[in-house]
Amino acid sequence: MKLGFAVVCLLLCVANAEAQLQVELQLKRLQYVAYEPIIATLGITNLAGRDVDLHDAAGQPWFGFEITTREGQPIGSVTTEQTQQTQPPLRIEAGKKVTQQINLTPLYAVHDLGTYHLRAHVYFADLDKFFYSQGRVFEVTDARPIWQRSVGSPEGGTRTYSLLSNRFPDHTSLYVRVEDKDSGVVYATYSLGRAIAFDEPEAEVDRSSQLHVLHCAAPRIWAYSRIDLNGELVAHASFTQTKSRPRLVHTADGAVAVRGGMMETQSAQAARESLPKLSERPVRSPTKQE
Repeated sequence: MKLGFAVVCLLLCVANAEAQLQVELQLKRLQYVAYEPIIATLGITNLAGRDVDLHDAAGQPWFGFEITTREGQPIGSVTTEQTQQTQPPLRIEAGKKVTQQINLTPLYAVHDLGTYHLRAHVYFADLDKFFYSQGRVFEVTDARPIWQRSVGSPEGGTRTYSLLSNRFPDHTSLYVRVEDKDSGVVYATYSLGRAIAFDEPEAEVDRSSQLHVLHCAAPRIWAYSRIDLNGELVAHASFTQTKSRPRLVHTADGAVAVRGGMMETQSAQAARESLPKLSERPVRSPTKQE
């Protein structure tokens, strides 16, 4: 009896220790285009029965990721001045859940095409113990190039703008990529939104070497985007087709403008974009604490 009671107590203590922190890891998609942001949502639930403080200790960061290829080859972190910044300490109240979103793309070399396995870990310095999430799998592919142009940069060298089309199971997305092909630096790759495949997008470069893109995002709806040499999206708007469809035109002073159609008001556009897509329901917005 005494031995059985001792074993039960030991198992309860082990279970309690294992339940100090619960780590969850989510990815929005299974497939990503090379160099686009891969956003991992990390959720940490405090089950310790008291407030806890997560912080780096003895040179050990309080959280990190383990990424391997399909063959089991580990993927190391990218060390630059930008990525060497440590994650600030995090305090979690008893019974609360904290979520954070981390972009893996600038932190790890996950640009090569292939399948990757991902797991998050949290180091709890008070117990000198790691807590792990379940593993996730994602695939990095490259999209189909449909347009490309190189332009000069005021800082010297050239930038290459590319428009790419990527087909997902339920829709097609239009991507933009900005890179310096001579140095191999990719400044940005991201989606400009859904695209209807039957109509090719329009693309023009203005006198400031900024890229203007106009593409059909839905029946009678056209999306306009302006991208600078560093890959920043500096303008975005939606146009409704009226008697004539919107088009990009060069003005006399070398600028690029949209002619035709009717620009949606900001409130109408925001309301339409806030509606969840059928493929995304239900989606819960990240919160700081629950």
